[in-house]
Amino acid sequence: MTTDLTPSPVRLHAIAGKGQPDPTPELEQLYRGFEQELLVPLWTQIGDLMPRQPQSKAVPHLWRWDRLKALAAQAGAIVPVGRGGERRAIALANPALGGRPFATPTLWAAIQYLMPGEDAPEHRHTQHAFRFVVEGEGVWTVVNGDAVRMSRGDFLPQAGWNWHAHHNAATEPMAWIDGLDIPFSYYTESQFFEVGREKLPPAERTAAERSYSERLWGHPGLRPVSMVQAQPATPLLAYRWVDTDRALADQLALEDEGQAGTLSPVHAAVRFTNPTTGADVLPTMRTEMHRVRAGGATRVQREVGSSVFQVFDGSGTVTVGERTWQVARGDLFVVPSWQPFSAQASAAGALDLFRFSDAPIFEALHSHRVQVTV
Repeated sequence: MTTDLTPSPVRLHAIAGKGQPDPTPELEQLYRGFEQELLVPLWTQIGDLMPRQPQSKAVPHLWRWDRLKALAAQAGAIVPVGRGGERRAIALANPALGGRPFATPTLWAAIQYLMPGEDAPEHRHTQHAFRFVVEGEGVWTVVNGDAVRMSRGDFLPQAGWNWHAHHNAATEPMAWIDGLDIPFSYYTESQFFEVGREKLPPAERTAAERSYSERLWGHPGLRPVSMVQAQPATPLLAYRWVDTDRALADQLALEDEGQAGTLSPVHAAVRFTNPTTGADVLPTMRTEMHRVRAGGATRVQREVGSSVFQVFDGSGTVTVGERTWQVARGDLFVVPSWQPFSAQASAAGALDLFRFSDAPIFEALHSHRVQVTV
């Protein structure tokens, strides 16, 4: 018989309180037995494990785009892109999550920076991902051999376990944001990763005006009859800004005409969807674009699950919980689970906000809730 001499990580203390047993020597002795056998009684933990409403470990936080981009440019001059590090991607670390590179407990967001002529090598991973371009031109991404150009305002989703690489064919550096469900995969211990080809062939080093996926799937309301099966993630690799902008503008124009269409007065919103199902583009992440009229404000909303926002254009004021910030193009901020959120556009012009969240996870678990204050 052997004895495990590893100290127990369980620490229990007898304290007086509502719903707690009276502190006695016998209770302390019982707790020492629990510690030795790695047991934790629910009556000491229920307030943390089963709160009356969600109590996120994350906190509201704002990252300024000009500071992020300046630091990314410094990294571009110092840090190479290649095997090992794979990407010059700099993740947002929520200050309440212990220094982990997680924006929220389920969402990963980063600024990726690629210098002129650089290649980010091919790899694949089970985490679902997307790219959103707030400024710049000239970079393209290759997903399973399909070269897709990236331009300002474009949203480029990519389901997990697909080969992908990036190349900057321009003469200037380019930055964009990456969103992934890395924290969710990390905590559920479901990650796989593989490296791909060292170099892309010449045919994949140039991007056509429209990629294969766009030519097949990028026609509103039209679906190829040759591919009628539902797919768990979108096969369309680029949602172009010209279409997103038109959809938002049309909603507000309909509002001017007294027609329904906006999410709330002065607040237009569209959701990126999978053309094979009408559901979210990715199984674990919801992605949307919002536009608030100049001088207008959204309703106050809170929901189960967390979100990351980036200001695409305009300026204004956002309030998350008890924090309020003035924001401008490129700024990113986090809305933790069940924290109230609202936004107001400045009088100078409309405020455009890109948003991604983990809502599909909670909808699949039938635990998603939304509360809107009119």
